[in-house]
Amino acid sequence: MDFSFNDSSTAVRDLARGLFLRSRGPSFATLAETGLLGVAVPEAFGGSGQGLIELFVLLREAGSAALSVPLVETLCATAMSIARFGSDDQRRRYLSPWCRGEHVLTAALTEGGHGDFAAPRTSALRRGDSWVLSGRKVIVALADVAHRVLVSAKTADGAIGLFLLDPRASGVTLTPQVITTGETRFDVHLEWAPVADDDVLVAPTVAASRKGAADWVSGCATLGLCALQLGGVERVLQMTAEYISTRVQFDRPIATFQAAAHRATNARIDVDAIRLSLWQAAWRFAEERGAAAEIAMAKFWSADAGYRVVCAAQHLHAGIGFDLEYPLHRYYLQAKLNELMLGGASEQLRHIGAQLAEA
Repeated sequence: MDFSFNDSSTAVRDLARGLFLRSRGPSFATLAETGLLGVAVPEAFGGSGQGLIELFVLLREAGSAALSVPLVETLCATAMSIARFGSDDQRRRYLSPWCRGEHVLTAALTEGGHGDFAAPRTSALRRGDSWVLSGRKVIVALADVAHRVLVSAKTADGAIGLFLLDPRASGVTLTPQVITTGETRFDVHLEWAPVADDDVLVAPTVAASRKGAADWVSGCATLGLCALQLGGVERVLQMTAEYISTRVQFDRPIATFQAAAHRATNARIDVDAIRLSLWQAAWRFAEERGAAAEIAMAKFWSADAGYRVVCAAQHLHAGIGFDLEYPLHRYYLQAKLNELMLGGASEQLRHIGAQLAEA
């Protein structure tokens, strides 16, 4: 398999890498000025018109820099969902301002104790000339400043719809949460929160559910998390290799000690597994060749092996790995968040097992 990038992907990688080296937390306005915010949004609506592979390349660079900007929720889930499923009117109203950095878009991907965006417990009910949503979403980034929040919800007959919720609407309560990385997210409680018809991205009908819109959003967001994880563990492995090659103990670099060398080698194998499973799944997803099993496998490796890599890095760095002035701790915390968002390793194995059983 050839995993080399084309010229477009390389250009996105180089641009993102240069920006993220200068700033770990660039604003949406800065990302918009560089064109990265609309990297995969059609040119007709203010974007660069690149593909999904370029999007995941951007997320990989964000992970490598331990970027503190929630690009999975904003760009990977919400903006790309509007680009794929939205009407021309919705694309003009939301994507054009988004690409200019004027509006913030985000997604409510997770429910309490339940990480599957494609199988929500939040309910949708038709009431008069609008839909109303009831339920609870957690770990929602930027809910307090977002123009719209992408929410998945299901009707009584099990049909799943996608809604662009105004977080300032009646029936919406936002409660701040401090998450693993120390950043603030929001608990979003919905009690008959209204969504007008022109903000329904995919109506909750049985036919629409069969087309798998929610599955597509979940797949895109999951691959975004895997790309973040890949960038992070690649950087962690590089940091560890540099450290054990220069840290001297008993007049020898600790990289020459067999136990340290074995631990670092196992971490390298895990990083390779994350990389290979991600790009295989990303390519199949981008080409619409059916990637459900590959996405679950990529997320399994991202969660399971990603945790092993950051643990090995902490072990090999010893005390300095826990120093808050040394960057390793940021990658460890980010890896734990990526591991558990949208389902951890055990949940992915259940998905893979169910697919094998069906086959």
